[in-house]
Parts: sequence; C-alpha cells; structure tokens
Amino acid sequence: MKALRAESRAAGLFLAPALVILLVFFLLPVVAGFALSLTDFDLYSLGDIHNVRFVALHNYAAILRSEIFWTALGNTLYFSLVGGPLTVAVSLGAALLVNAKAACLKPLFRTIYFAPVVTTLVAVSVVFRFFYHPRFGALNRALGAIGLPQIDWLGDPRWAMPAIILLAVWKNFGYNMIIFIAGLQAIPDELYEASRIDGAGAWRQFRHITLPMLGPTFLFVGIVTAIGYLQLFAEPYVMTYGGPLNKTLSAVMLMYKEGFRWWRMGYAAAVAFLLCLVILLATAVQLRFQDKPERS
Repeated sequence: MKALRAESRAAGLFLAPALVILLVFFLLPVVAGFALSLTDFDLYSLGDIHNVRFVALHNYAAILRSEIFWTALGNTLYFSLVGGPLTVAVSLGAALLVNAKAACLKPLFRTIYFAPVVTTLVAVSVVFRFFYHPRFGALNRALGAIGLPQIDWLGDPRWAMPAIILLAVWKNFGYNMIIFIAGLQAIPDELYEASRIDGAGAWRQFRHITLPMLGPTFLFVGIVTAIGYLQLFAEPYVMTYGGPLNKTLSAVMLMYKEGFRWWRMGYAAAVAFLLCLVILLATAVQLRFQDKPERS
C-alpha cells in the first residue's frame, strides 16, 4: 500500500503541470467564453464593464433565426464534406505510391509532398489568388491553351468554394500522407504474402487487407481532418473575404466579423459554441461508424 501511494503521488506530480496548463489555457477560457455568450458584451462594454447585461440564451435564439448563420454553416459543411474525403483520398493515394517497394527516392518524394504542410497558409493563399486570376492566372492560361473557356475562379459563386477546396487539399494532404505511411508500414508483410499465394490480386489485397488494417488510421485522419476543415477561416479570409454573395463565408469567419468588426462579442461567442457542438457531433458520428464493424 505504501508503494502504491508513493506511485500515486509521483503520478500526480508528473501530471500536475499538464493539468494546470489545461485548466488555465483551455478549461477556464472555455467557461469564460460560454459565460460571454450569455451576455450582450459589445463595444460599449469595453469602455465600461457595467454596460454588460445578462441576456441568457438570447444570442443563441438570434443566431438560429439568422439566415446568414445558416448560409455560413452550410458553406462550412460543404467545404468539410467535399474537401475532407477528397483530402483523405489524395493522402491515401500518395501514401500508397510513396510506400511502394518499387518507388525510388522515397525520402525525396515524402519531403516534396509534405512541403505544403509547413508553408504559411496566408502566403499560400496569396499565391493561389494570383494562380486563380481570371486574366493572368496560370490556371486560366492553361485552360486557354487547350481551348477551354476561362473561369473567374474566385469571382464566380459556383467556382469560389471548389477553388478554395482545391487549395485546402493541396495544402493539407501531406500531413495525412505521413500518417497513412505509418499505418501502411505497420501492416505485416505476411498477410500480403499469404494473399498472393491464395491468388489474390492487387485490388483484393487493397480491399481486404489494406483498408481493414488501416481502420484506426482512417479514424484518426478523419477526425483530425474534420476538426480542421470545420474551422475554415484563413483561406476565404485572404482570397475572397466570404464572397462572392457569401458563397465562401464560413462559420469561423462569421464569428470573426461579428466579434472584431461589429464588436458583438457575446454574439460571436455563441457562434463559436454552436460550431463547437457541430464539431463534437461530427466526431461522435465518426466514432460511431468506426465502432460498428468491431461490434459485429
């Protein structure tokens, strides 16, 4: 019992710094943000804290009645539901190519594919603005060279969000690729050898060995990608500022505009908490789908 108590005290001492950091920099800000969402904290409250009034759930009710909020949430879900799976698919394809035994210069290709991840997102967004330029952009010049009509990528409501999704896929697939490579290297070679002896081809090996064995990796990559994509902000902020016609306005950008443009801090905090609920729901859904095959 003495040894157990000593181990418990040692464990508590080791965990204490991390718990204090989580309490100070995560839990307390979350509680303070929720309290802020129950008030009408605005520009006048910055000058005098006594101007703050408790409004309970008024901000949440106003948000749910706001058409612009549902537009922003729809744009965010569109970006996540299209860009997320596309990013995962591109990441898996790149991982399979780089991890192939016949592939040469593996470290070089891993570095090249991972390079977009470590680049500054704002700088990349600025570069892609010129890349998408309707007259002088490289993409439209390529389309014109093969006889296709040029597109106003960031000015056309139909193409603005797909253009941002293309940027996000290019920017983020390298991180997921590294995770998939680690998952592929953890699959025993004996499984592939046994399947080849039984006459299984490359497609059956991929379907019945690679995909099932990558289940935990898919779960991690899917959750991380969904959390990141639901917090869409920098790309539309730099490239379109939510336009055209609010087709690229995201929930985080709406929160930013309400909080730091119109100084409606309480309203912005409520938007943040509603987005947090959406992220928690998306995570729970992925965990639920992951648990089903294991239970069966």
